[in-house]
Amino acid sequence: MEHTNVSKIFVNDSTLRDGEQAPGVAFTAEEKVSMALALQRAGVDEIEVGIPAMGEAEIQALAAVAQVLTTARGVAWCRATEQDVDAALRTGLTHVHLSAPVSDRQIAVKRAGGRSAVLERVQRVVGYARSAGLQVFVGGEDASRAEVEFLVEVALAAEGAGATKFRYADTLGVLDPFRTFDIFQELRSRVGLDLEFHGHDDLGLATANTLAAVRGGATHVSVCVLGLGERAGNAPLEEVVTALPRVGPWATGVLSQELADLADQVSEASQRAIPAAKAIVGTAAFAHEAGIHVSGLLRDPLSYEALDPVRFGKTRKIVLGKHSGRAALRHVLVSMGVAVDETRLGAVLDAVRARATERKGPIDGDELLALYAQVEEVEPLHPDRAAS
Repeated sequence: MEHTNVSKIFVNDSTLRDGEQAPGVAFTAEEKVSMALALQRAGVDEIEVGIPAMGEAEIQALAAVAQVLTTARGVAWCRATEQDVDAALRTGLTHVHLSAPVSDRQIAVKRAGGRSAVLERVQRVVGYARSAGLQVFVGGEDASRAEVEFLVEVALAAEGAGATKFRYADTLGVLDPFRTFDIFQELRSRVGLDLEFHGHDDLGLATANTLAAVRGGATHVSVCVLGLGERAGNAPLEEVVTALPRVGPWATGVLSQELADLADQVSEASQRAIPAAKAIVGTAAFAHEAGIHVSGLLRDPLSYEALDPVRFGKTRKIVLGKHSGRAALRHVLVSMGVAVDETRLGAVLDAVRARATERKGPIDGDELLALYAQVEEVEPLHPDRAAS
């Protein structure tokens, strides 16, 4: 769908910070540098590089990333404390994200001293970071379980102290798109800061919630490659940036053709396999087996593909299995140089379906040729007839 008056949505990728907080995931400094460069190459606006308060090794890793970034903004993630800001200053990064608990439950658990103490801390630490020459973003941890009135107070306090963006974090992934839209409409009407949504996927709604936040007024989205992150993960970068221009008048600067390589790199570094059916970047994302689908697809790709695989550096794949039809069988045989005898297709198709059912998996080209040969010897396709 074409949209006029397209608005730019800024992408903040947290793979190197929140993604690395996924259980068992650990990135080396070299991997952080490599992935940061890949994210920058893909057109990501902001990269949340890590947590300086973790210690000297992390500070050095963040410093290494800071030295190679040229167009993307590197961001250090900090708690709202002067000590964390001091650690961030040692990285050479010029932007910091200051996180503060905003739900009463988290404030109590973290012994943050009540709402008034949180407001005071936000004002004080933002001012401290600004006086040190840093650009400051403020995040409301567990915002989805906080009262909206208090969130407005926090955002206004942050703005008054010099922050430029407020992140609404659905830390436990408890929101639905309808509630998300309503909240961001209200925040947008009362807060002048840039608004960012950071969604977790505990209910499988992180992408939907992110899109709803943008529709409600968010200007920034916080995502992770492959949705990597704590528990069920975060809103996946590849899903959000692909969906935004399809569902509304929004665009990002992220390059679609970089997404597959980026996903492969993060998968390798995190030692997390990409599910075959993963949207956009999975091996099955552009694979087709069902006979009625393949028949239509071969006539008109748009009949059964909403996304062009070429746009993502992918190729369409016709899979032979239990649900294949004659059109798919004919297409694959011709592509391998076989002069197809239409009277034999039915018997070959029966054999393909039986074999796929028995093994519970697809049939490859060599197996197809063997099955075809069992019906009758394969006759090579004459070159002059190949183009007809």
